[in-house]
Amino acid sequence: MQQSYQKLFENNRKYVQEKLSIDPKYFEKMAEGQAPNYLFIGCSDSRVPANEITGTDAGELFVHRNIANLVVHTDMNLMSVLQYSVEILKVKHIIVCGHYGCGGVKAAIDHTHLGLINKWLTNIVDVYRNYRTELDAIESAEDKHKRLVELTVREQVYNLAMTSIVQKAWLNKQELQIHGWVYDIKKGFINDLNIDVEKEFKDFDLYKYKS
Repeated sequence: MQQSYQKLFENNRKYVQEKLSIDPKYFEKMAEGQAPNYLFIGCSDSRVPANEITGTDAGELFVHRNIANLVVHTDMNLMSVLQYSVEILKVKHIIVCGHYGCGGVKAAIDHTHLGLINKWLTNIVDVYRNYRTELDAIESAEDKHKRLVELTVREQVYNLAMTSIVQKAWLNKQELQIHGWVYDIKKGFINDLNIDVEKEFKDFDLYKYKS
């Protein structure tokens, strides 16, 4: 166990050496500040490394992760990240990235009792409730899971669009787009769900700031 722990430090030293061999001032430049164009809201799943799957380097992605990549309005952690990224860093894109094979989605759909985490997963059950007719018509358990993953991402994009932070940015004509992705772990590809909030979110007008 101690050996596996120490391996992290060995990897860190290799990482430093590799970066310095390319650019001796790499870390000095990193320390000067950040100006990422993207906020990436992803799942905590260890198989979904944000920088690796997008081919981005340090400083390019501002990242928030939680179980099942949920955007919950009462989550002050996420809301703080959102406000900082939009109002201070001025990111131009916010990405909600779910993934097929998500354990959180599976637990919600299987009604698995996991204790405290079930309170968090209720947000996914709410998505299921809103699309129950469509989901119950899918016979394949795998296909149903995949579809719920997609619908959950879609609802999180809507949740982002509802926030006062995003609404204020749009009201002020700030350049900001919201995207919904699903990462396919089995194939390694990212799928853009091409969500158009204005067209697809039927009650969006209720949340839009006009002044």
